[in-house]
Amino acid sequence: MEALEAFQTLDLRVGRVVKAEPHEKARKPSYRLWIDLGPLGIKRSSAQITELYTPEALVGRLVVCAVNLGTRVIGGFPSEVLVLGVKDEVGRVVLLTPEREVPLGEKVF
Repeated sequence: MEALEAFQTLDLRVGRVVKAEPHEKARKPSYRLWIDLGPLGIKRSSAQITELYTPEALVGRLVVCAVNLGTRVIGGFPSEVLVLGVKDEVGRVVLLTPEREVPLGEKVF
């Protein structure tokens, strides 16, 4: 498979966090997120992003998600999408986000 073809198999979309709360049953500190992906509906995600973000700061925030990786159950919570981020210089996860408002569910290319 060529590099471009491999990239195109991954479905990355923009969503807005509509609800966030601590995920107390996860093995590592995490939040349970509900993300509005526009036409794809509201999807859930378990995200290890507790070092830089509070649940209150996450609500209303745009995030980039991989939506076609399947569902994993983490601490009894179905995680349907993977929220994308990168590590900073000390290993904390920094969320990837668009620089301005875009339609929910918009595909990353």
